[in-house]
Amino acid sequence: MGVHENIVDYIRSGETKGQNLGLEVEHFVVDDRGFPIGFEEVTELIKEVASELDAEIIYMDGYPVGYYTPGYSVTLEPSCQFEISVDPLSDLDEIKQVYQSFLDLWTPVFAEHGYHFIAKGNLPLVESGEIDPDDIPLSHKKRYKYMDAYFRNSGKYGKYMMRASSSVQISVDYSSEKDLVRKLLVLQKISPILMIALENKSYDDSVIEKESDKKHLLRMQEWGDLDPSRTGFYPHSFDSDFGYDKIADVITHTPLILLTDEGETTDVGSKTAEDLINDGTIEKELVSPRKEKLIEHFISMGFFHFRIKKYIEIRVADSVPIDRALSYVALIKGLIYSEKNLSILEEKLAFINSPSKIQEAVDEIIVSGLDAVIYDEKTAGEWYKYLVELAGTALSQKEQEYLNNV
Repeated sequence: MGVHENIVDYIRSGETKGQNLGLEVEHFVVDDRGFPIGFEEVTELIKEVASELDAEIIYMDGYPVGYYTPGYSVTLEPSCQFEISVDPLSDLDEIKQVYQSFLDLWTPVFAEHGYHFIAKGNLPLVESGEIDPDDIPLSHKKRYKYMDAYFRNSGKYGKYMMRASSSVQISVDYSSEKDLVRKLLVLQKISPILMIALENKSYDDSVIEKESDKKHLLRMQEWGDLDPSRTGFYPHSFDSDFGYDKIADVITHTPLILLTDEGETTDVGSKTAEDLINDGTIEKELVSPRKEKLIEHFISMGFFHFRIKKYIEIRVADSVPIDRALSYVALIKGLIYSEKNLSILEEKLAFINSPSKIQEAVDEIIVSGLDAVIYDEKTAGEWYKYLVELAGTALSQKEQEYLNNV
């Protein structure tokens, strides 16, 4: 069995009748001036806290860059953005409790060293123009060194994405190939509304480039001009035959930049998984657990708005405080895990038949925000209100209360 078939099997193995939700929140850890914590300092704290928890420490290139503990894991992003990944759960209260335990643990640890969490789409000092992203050092992972060099030539905003952006990501389950395709299409169509609903700027008039009228979705602008070969809406997702095979094609043909295999990270530039197999760097026949680790690495190098693993990862929201993040989780739960609401949105948005139509809505929102007129001559704000009301019809009374903070 070749790598393509291995990837198909990997994606298929995610099928489940469950309806769990994964939540990942990235935070900036900054001092009172707003400058991020340094790599050496934060890795030492990770090692100390993980040891006290008796947690499994995650090492990369010899550095302690995160840990696993019951209920959640912690990892460091390119410039020490501090990410918690809550284990998938269906109960919103339980998700909140897990996050709160993480916050209760780390808030005093960072405070003792003069730092605190902030949740924003972009680092405020960069958004205000007070510092350039290049003023922020990257972590010592080889992965980020190679990515940084690559993105200097692939687009305009690689240094912004890596050093100064943070997001909230939600994952949802699928029960079959058909269910994955169905949910992905609906999620992509409503994603411009999700983007602006979860926008989290520090300054109303801030822009990336001077004399620009593009005052909204700064983080999405950064991702949009990062590298067209790995960003944007999922390739071929509107094709009539889109499914596991085409997903595997996307994964094997995405330029990898780097290869992490058996503990070593090497620079491979624009070579794809297929290229590395053809030149003998990677064997055609892989065995576990190396097989799964390589597949997960291949997937991780695609930065599309939606990432397909053993679940659908929604990657379009700025980082926000936990109350807004939980509202976002509730919104997705009420829309995507309701058969009735999923069908309503399928029918209501059936006229959107290409990624370009969705991108047109994004472009309008970048200029006009919630006032942008997008689908069916309604504003993004009107669509957002509609989605919240629709989601509420599928949630319990207690869960509906979470919708108040999006």
